[in-house]
Amino acid sequence: MAAQPVKPIDPEDLERAQATVALREELDAYVKSLVEGGLRNVYFVGAGGSLICSYPGHYVLTQRGDTPAFQAQSDEFNTAPPAAMGPGSLVVLASYTGTTKETVAAAKTAKDAGATVVTAAKAGTPLAEASTRNFVAKSDFFELMLAYAVLKATGKVDNDDAIASSLAALPQAIRSAAEQSEDHLAQIAEKFKDDEITYVLGSGPNEAWAYGLAMCYLQEMQWKHAAGFNAGEFFQGAFEVVDDESAVILLMAEDNSRPLAERAKTFLDTYGKRSECIDTAGLELDGVDPELRADLTPLVIAGLCSRLAQHYEAARGHDLKQRKYMFKVEY
Repeated sequence: MAAQPVKPIDPEDLERAQATVALREELDAYVKSLVEGGLRNVYFVGAGGSLICSYPGHYVLTQRGDTPAFQAQSDEFNTAPPAAMGPGSLVVLASYTGTTKETVAAAKTAKDAGATVVTAAKAGTPLAEASTRNFVAKSDFFELMLAYAVLKATGKVDNDDAIASSLAALPQAIRSAAEQSEDHLAQIAEKFKDDEITYVLGSGPNEAWAYGLAMCYLQEMQWKHAAGFNAGEFFQGAFEVVDDESAVILLMAEDNSRPLAERAKTFLDTYGKRSECIDTAGLELDGVDPELRADLTPLVIAGLCSRLAQHYEAARGHDLKQRKYMFKVEY
């Protein structure tokens, strides 16, 4: 496979994010009605990318609120429904295609238990049709906004204007972050394109894209061996395989888990000389309140991982849409 020019940054991501932010007042009002009706708990449920996208919202809600919040993989949710789920529960589901069979089934599982089902999916898709209320929205933005909506409706927000303005600025800030990082992302892809295995580390909400970069982008879309780890769990065994030849990518945002990632960076700087760090701390994010970078930079990490995948595609000449099994065989 021959290298090829990197594709332009996709404007659709910016447009979908901006359209999602425009739903904020509508989402706030809907969540407020659920809280007033006796909201007991929140479940973020999904599979693959849609589960990954729920991490920032779940993290913010558990950090800031007193409404119990949980995450579950769609089929785990179906085969072992949580005992605490029922009337008063809000189950949040997302699917880019709106057809992920496990997630569509999860909507039925939740409804059968008496829960309210809110989805982020394309209109008219099976998931949208199975919901109590559907929003046509970008999953990571939507689920973070929903977390903020729960916090606001339960009296846990005292900076709503800053949240509103920062969310409005975030789509363009993520695009700008990718532009600022272009050379570094291209260098990472070129450096690691031929490695037999790549390890990816992240802490807190960024563990999601350590997993996602490894599984979705490198394994699924590039057919490369990869493994994602929590940056803290890395020291419980995985770090024993690292040496100066290892391909390791560390993701660092500005949330409360950053000390875990910094610990990993200190180790890698000493023992993993080929490691690379993708860090949001030095990036200009125009319009994002500095006090909210902890909440919002995990979404920046998501954008940078997506752009890194496009650089792998270019460096390896392997189309991100190429599949052997997914959508092609029964599974």
